[in-house]
Amino acid sequence: MLSLFHPDAYISSLADITPRYFIERGIKGLIIDLDNTLLSWESGAIEPEISGILKEYIAAGLKLCVVSNSFNSRVSGILSPLGIPGVAMARKPRRKPFLKAMKILGTGTNETAVIGDQLFTDVCGGNRLGFYTVLVKPISKKEFLGTRVVRIAEKIVIRKLVKKQIINAPGRRP
Repeated sequence: MLSLFHPDAYISSLADITPRYFIERGIKGLIIDLDNTLLSWESGAIEPEISGILKEYIAAGLKLCVVSNSFNSRVSGILSPLGIPGVAMARKPRRKPFLKAMKILGTGTNETAVIGDQLFTDVCGGNRLGFYTVLVKPISKKEFLGTRVVRIAEKIVIRKLVKKQIINAPGRRP
């Protein structure tokens, strides 16, 4: 059961992971969460630093698709200027939105990675389908009330994974 919540990598931010990291692992497409992965929960735009990282991924040949539990108007409004497709109202960790994103990317299971800030939605959803999963620390502490409650359980699971040396805490060398 714990394996569903075991990310393949745990990083502080998207700035810590290069396109080369994915390419060396045979990854061709990235399914990325929106809120608290690409921008803070209350923000209406992606910061220039994160936008630059996304452009680096694209320039390196990686395909991107955002999967978010947010409303379609929010997702499309944020992603349209960047030309990145998205799947809104995903109800993660359900499989269907991840499969839809993989179809948009035109990749297979072994060629797809999921990047997100939540174990119980992003990592679990990606692991259920056999994707490479990357857990990133949330950009902001401001979150939807339900997410803040879930974070309590998530922190317990992360501590267990680090204690059992299944994952390394960000900033620690493997």
